[in-house]
Amino acid sequence: MSDGHEHNGHENVPSRQRTRFPGISSRAYEHPADRSALVALRKLSGFDTVFKALSGLLPERSLRLLFLSDSVRVSDQQFAHLNDMLRDACYILDLEKVPPMYVNQDPQPNAMCIGLDEPIIVVTTGLVELLDEEEMRAVVGHEVGHALSGHAVYRTILLFLTNLALRVAWIPLGNLAIMAIVTALREWFRKSELSADRAGLLAGQDLKASMRGLMKLAGGNHLHEMNVDAFLKQAEEYEAGGDLRDSVLKILNVLPRSHPFTTIRAAELKKWAESRDYQRIMDGHYPRRTEDKDTSVTDSFRESATHYATHVKTSKDPLMKLVSDIAGGAGDLGGRVRRGFGGFAAGGGSAESTPKDQPPRDDSTGGNDDDSTGRDDNNS
Repeated sequence: MSDGHEHNGHENVPSRQRTRFPGISSRAYEHPADRSALVALRKLSGFDTVFKALSGLLPERSLRLLFLSDSVRVSDQQFAHLNDMLRDACYILDLEKVPPMYVNQDPQPNAMCIGLDEPIIVVTTGLVELLDEEEMRAVVGHEVGHALSGHAVYRTILLFLTNLALRVAWIPLGNLAIMAIVTALREWFRKSELSADRAGLLAGQDLKASMRGLMKLAGGNHLHEMNVDAFLKQAEEYEAGGDLRDSVLKILNVLPRSHPFTTIRAAELKKWAESRDYQRIMDGHYPRRTEDKDTSVTDSFRESATHYATHVKTSKDPLMKLVSDIAGGAGDLGGRVRRGFGGFAAGGGSAESTPKDQPPRDDSTGGNDDDSTGRDDNNS
């Protein structure tokens, strides 16, 4: 149990006792898709050398100087309560070196963990003012989870490539090549956010606080007007609602984002908190960092593939249902697609889709398809 003793040169001062996880590997809480990518990269020969060479091109040193000169560094003298949370999270997740953390003046609630050589954590004043102590503890644990997993390296590269894509937008095909990499990195990073949410829960060990924090990121500081069950219901409605057109719009809406939608994050975290995997970690049964070098890339990819296959089979999304039907060899595919688009593809319906005693249904005017803002909310 967390007991307030010295650990790696910093004192742990939790507001209540929490279970500690000595030597825990980030594989314990990583999302399968996140884990398989990280295992493959860690096993890649020469990977460290390539990124050390690349670090000369990245504005990491400039970022560190910027935060040092124009933000407030968390310490015993400044934002001491955040410093206690940071040391506590590092103690619980057994991160040996406490990363520096800065508070940056920005009304937008946000947090990030960046850096190639050493991770740094940045939180905005908007986030500090929005969350209470236990909610903030989960966010700090979230960022420590990023640091423990090594996500800061790829996050820094994603920021660099995103900025680079804007600068070379005028070069024919150049922007397309970079954006293809950015899109792939964003897909990975969205999964890494689910991993870090789990790390935040392990650090805070208060599911209600994690849920409250995510609701506040979505709806602001109005908890008296919000309800966890109703909020999670939104995630179910989002996944299952609409037809194939809505499924396509969901994909288009999420592509420019580095983070999953907040309701989806809440639903995914609650599902994991109720799983056997989470309980095993809390009972002290989890992979150790000493075993990371023996991890099989093939096994990690297999686990990731199994996860996606299960997701497709169990998803209520119309497009995922269609994919599952195709994989299962379902008949009347044309009729299923037409019905999935709610009559958008007029004519040619099967007897099943357009009964003789009922006229063809036209839903083509129902709904506005231009509701995507393309906004990327990088909330914690």
